[in-house]
Amino acid sequence: MKIDLLRMVENGGCSSKIPPQMLEEILLSMPLPNDPNILVDIDTHDDAGVYKVNEDLALVFTTDFFPPVCSDPYEFGQIAAANSISDIYAMGGKPVIALNIMMFPAAKLPMEAYSDILRGGADKAAEAGLRIIGGHTIDDFPPKYGLAVIGYVHPERIITNSGAREGDVLILTKPLGMGIILAGQRLKIASDSDIAEAKRLMKLLNRTGAEVMNQYRVKGATDVTGFGLAGHALKMAKASNVSIEIDMNKVPLIGDTFMLADEGCIPGACFRNLVFVENNSLLRMNLNYNLKMIAMDAQTSGGLLMSVKPEIANIVVGKLHEAGLDRSSIIGKVTSRQEKYLYLYF
Repeated sequence: MKIDLLRMVENGGCSSKIPPQMLEEILLSMPLPNDPNILVDIDTHDDAGVYKVNEDLALVFTTDFFPPVCSDPYEFGQIAAANSISDIYAMGGKPVIALNIMMFPAAKLPMEAYSDILRGGADKAAEAGLRIIGGHTIDDFPPKYGLAVIGYVHPERIITNSGAREGDVLILTKPLGMGIILAGQRLKIASDSDIAEAKRLMKLLNRTGAEVMNQYRVKGATDVTGFGLAGHALKMAKASNVSIEIDMNKVPLIGDTFMLADEGCIPGACFRNLVFVENNSLLRMNLNYNLKMIAMDAQTSGGLLMSVKPEIANIVVGKLHEAGLDRSSIIGKVTSRQEKYLYLYF
């Protein structure tokens, strides 16, 4: 029996997140715990929480799950797991153990789909050296899957979204366009090659990027997921109290992403993310509309956005290329705090 998970969802992957401005409002009402061992909490809206165990060990803890982003259950499990693990890598950590999080409509899908999703997640976790030791399932429609992940990091080697500094150069490790291409798949206007490339990138662990960041003692980074490049760059700028400039002409794109956007294939998440960033951003007059919306495109299991000292930026890019992240590119820079947090230009 052929199973098509996409027939069960309207918004899948990281595009299913609630609007970022709504999330910020909710988090404002949450009390911050007072504990000197909490090294990173929700205050800066970072990728994961960090708790200090002793002078040499801290725990990085995160969770993520979402509805299907592709048709095949096994591939969905792989992508959801890679996305969940990504927050550990973005903080410079090593993933260690995890729990499955599964919502599955038992009356609407065969149990073989359930098994395939978990198998995809387990295989991707094994690739990351991560051990899944349990989990929890409820009966729910549509299906959703992800992981709660714990990783290790040295307390003095934590990488945060508040670590960007004036003069740094911004490097992006994966091209943009996943949300737009997946929307094009639904409309049957995206090419098979672009769909295949988007799925390959979503399955690709950010482990190599994390290893390079640790090698060169990078202090500031985040992963680019549901809030798009612009949204995550804005969060980094706010957390670091700097401004960020991004040259959209230098941002790598998957295949025909620009053409699809030009044909009007722009997912609803792009417009939600635009509402979030526009008050704190300056979108230059010469910025092409399609590129503006691509900057807002929700990425599922996207790449790392790292803030690197300018004297080592080209070396870092070279190392990323050598490690197989051959689309890694310098896309902008960090400046002192200006009138706006984020500047996008072409």
